[in-house]
Amino acid sequence: MRYKDLDPDRYSSVVIPGGFSFGDYLRAGSIAASTETMEMIKEMANQGKTVLGICNGFQILTESGLLKGALLPNLKMRFISKWVYVKVVRDDTRLTKNLPKKVLRMPIAHAEGRFVLEEEEARRLMVFQYSNEKGEVSEDYNPNGSVLNIAGIANEEGNVIGLMPHPERASFSLTSIDGNVDGLLLLRGLRW
Repeated sequence: MRYKDLDPDRYSSVVIPGGFSFGDYLRAGSIAASTETMEMIKEMANQGKTVLGICNGFQILTESGLLKGALLPNLKMRFISKWVYVKVVRDDTRLTKNLPKKVLRMPIAHAEGRFVLEEEEARRLMVFQYSNEKGEVSEDYNPNGSVLNIAGIANEEGNVIGLMPHPERASFSLTSIDGNVDGLLLLRGLRW
């Protein structure tokens, strides 16, 4: 189905998945951010509907201005694919308000995942930080060099959320490395 055939009034949320939109030419997410589809998504966000951007979707949300900051190449200038722990530091968003856990394990897979923003503002908007399994945050657990170990942020209203880890890849026990379904716990927050 083409986006022009969609009636945004029928939906309470939208997910922008990862996947190298437009080949990530120019910059990750920059071309997708200026499409007609994004105009519809911006309208939905302004109506208070939930918008979730995963990996490339997060990059698109920052490029479009729906989320603050930018996502730059990883500090070590290489693609990273591994499982990480993230600490939930903001529980007032649509996605995190009913989470039964405060530390989640999910995979990342990106070359441009280093989140940058002025520290004071980043502190206010951050939702997820890279951590260890106990929720301890340090540079040792920061895979890409993001400011404040940030793995994800939200807008001030909490209805637009972007994160670099892939919850959809940690949602089914068959596709997880050890039956981990922490991503499913997070994605259940889309129901409201």
